[in-house]
Amino acid sequence: MGIRRIVQYPDPVLRKKAVLVSRFNERLHKLLDDMAETMYDARGVGLAAPQVGISKRVIVVDVGDGLYEMVNPEIVAKEGEQIEPAEGCLSIPNLLGVVRRARWIRVKGQDRYGNPVELEAEDYLARAFQHEIDHLNGILFPDVADRVFRPEESEEEDE
Repeated sequence: MGIRRIVQYPDPVLRKKAVLVSRFNERLHKLLDDMAETMYDARGVGLAAPQVGISKRVIVVDVGDGLYEMVNPEIVAKEGEQIEPAEGCLSIPNLLGVVRRARWIRVKGQDRYGNPVELEAEDYLARAFQHEIDHLNGILFPDVADRVFRPEESEEEDE
């Protein structure tokens, strides 16, 4: 395993639609392992392959209840709404956003071996999956935010 460099905006790979994974092999397993290690090292809760410069439909997510890996993820159902007043991104440091996302989602995809997987997520986990799947479609959180601001602006409003 190894820590990879996190690509920063405006790198063009962040705006490309990632390609479907068709080979479930050791290279994919290494990518997944490296992405998880990179995410944990950066103290993030999710990471998409484009964020490490690989335009493949691969994500990892861990909001504190264990690691989820998903290949070729797709949101197939969503309900409700939640608003996060300070959503951020490892590829866009020093910027936060007020982002509306579905409160509950169902996601279908594949595991590292190509087996079909499906999961339901709500609240923070649903938010993390939506954020990472957006990355696979070239969408960044400022694109869908109601408002974008720097962290110090948030603290000024609290005073």
